[in-house]
Amino acid sequence: MDNKTYLIIGGTGGIGQAMVEQLVQATASEQGNKDDDSTRIKVFATYHKSVPNFEADNLHWLQMDVSDESSIKQAADNIKQQSTHLDWVINCVGLLHTEKSQPEKALRQVETEFFLQNMQINALAGLLIAKHIRPLLAKSKRSTDKPAIFATISARVGSISDNRLGGWYSYRMSKAALNMGMKNLSIEWGRSLKDVCIVVMQPGTVNTQLSAPFQSNVADGRLFSPAYSAECLLEVLSNMTAAQSGSFVDWAGESIPW
Repeated sequence: MDNKTYLIIGGTGGIGQAMVEQLVQATASEQGNKDDDSTRIKVFATYHKSVPNFEADNLHWLQMDVSDESSIKQAADNIKQQSTHLDWVINCVGLLHTEKSQPEKALRQVETEFFLQNMQINALAGLLIAKHIRPLLAKSKRSTDKPAIFATISARVGSISDNRLGGWYSYRMSKAALNMGMKNLSIEWGRSLKDVCIVVMQPGTVNTQLSAPFQSNVADGRLFSPAYSAECLLEVLSNMTAAQSGSFVDWAGESIPW
């Protein structure tokens, strides 16, 4: 990993936690016995309720409720007190089911509260994060070949043209809305915030709490560990250029149709 300042939103979830761990480990391996702090990766990561017990010298935990704009702003303000900029921002937070509600199999199961909750967490949160993080990305050192990154975990089921099965109204629609929002953002920032790559990513089917109730139909060898998915996603992002801003790609870097 390059020596950058990262923000992982949802650092206690499966993929987010794996990313945090890998970035911290990359620092340790690159640092070796050096005492020069300028070579270190700095990692900010957010949690929702409970402070994680995973610690490292270059890891800074922040509380953030992505459903609350004031909480997002507070986290951004906290980062500004500790860092001049951010180079990469990766939003790993997503909602598929709750204790009370599961993805809808049919129209009759659509409920307003769960639908709006999906929209708030999966679609709106990314825009609000971008709104308050923008000043920190604006101060990053970046170029066309090595852009700043604003990435969000999406889902293949958010692809309208790829939809063959139907169902999952709230999740599909919220991810499609997320994709449109990030595409919009890539156009706006392409004009006003040069050399920032906005990308939405499909992480594969990953063995996390989010996918746990739906793993029975996954083909052999297609259920990824969080560590493997995180490694793949970080690798794909490290090769993105500013010209690829507005992309929708999978864990292997392959383009997904909108």
